[in-house]
Amino acid sequence: MRPCAVPVLMYHAVAVAPAPAVRALSVPPEAFAAQLAVLAEGGFTPLTTAGLAAAWRAGGPLPERPVLITFDDGYEGVYRHALPLLARHGFPATLFVTTGWLRGPHDTGGAPDTMLDWDQVRELAAAGVEIGGHSHGHPPLDDLGDERLRHEVLRCKEIIAEETGAPPESFAYPYGHSGRRVRRTVRGAGFRQALAVGNALADRRQGPYALARMTVRRDTGIEEFARIVEGRGVLRAFARDRVLTKGYAVVRRTRQAVRLCTPGD
Repeated sequence: MRPCAVPVLMYHAVAVAPAPAVRALSVPPEAFAAQLAVLAEGGFTPLTTAGLAAAWRAGGPLPERPVLITFDDGYEGVYRHALPLLARHGFPATLFVTTGWLRGPHDTGGAPDTMLDWDQVRELAAAGVEIGGHSHGHPPLDDLGDERLRHEVLRCKEIIAEETGAPPESFAYPYGHSGRRVRRTVRGAGFRQALAVGNALADRRQGPYALARMTVRRDTGIEEFARIVEGRGVLRAFARDRVLTKGYAVVRRTRQAVRLCTPGD
């Protein structure tokens, strides 16, 4: 692994029986426990997203074998299954919540599985989990017009600040999609760093608003997991993802061109 590279792990649901819509991106609790054991036995030091970005901004040294554990969307299993396992090791993590999907007064419907409620989010925050933003309704942000893009980012930030008492510092792009306009909007909303996907190691040279993550899925075996956190075989492990990402990028660029040419957006 390059000295300046950091593995940033992207999880979604941690669940025994996830809904079909999230099954492929879910991890069984026993698999998550085994993966945390790999990190502990390997001498890794988990950080929050804000912690890593602050260290890179200051130019100071990172701890021994840094790693980030992140969760997207806000599935209830993060509280029920992941939190006790993280606490057992004393590991911090970052949870990026889609505020319109969480159970409670801001719920707009459409969540793909059982989600956290705000009491659980506050308990996670009190236990050392950084709460970050992941938009309000989870659309591909680079497909949106400017007004709705600002709404998705700012509404998410406002709700998190209202419900937790602290404005979020970190953001994760839904589906990993951004682009200059989206990154500029996220920065303008006051977020200090943001994560994409990329399925590569994070590197300071990527910039604070385009840090890469690596997807952990239900079919990620423990040997493959051990390799990618060590920075070995990352290109091979995510080769199929890169092909799909390139193909979808063409579709997204076409959509954006149509949007820019459509009056009244």
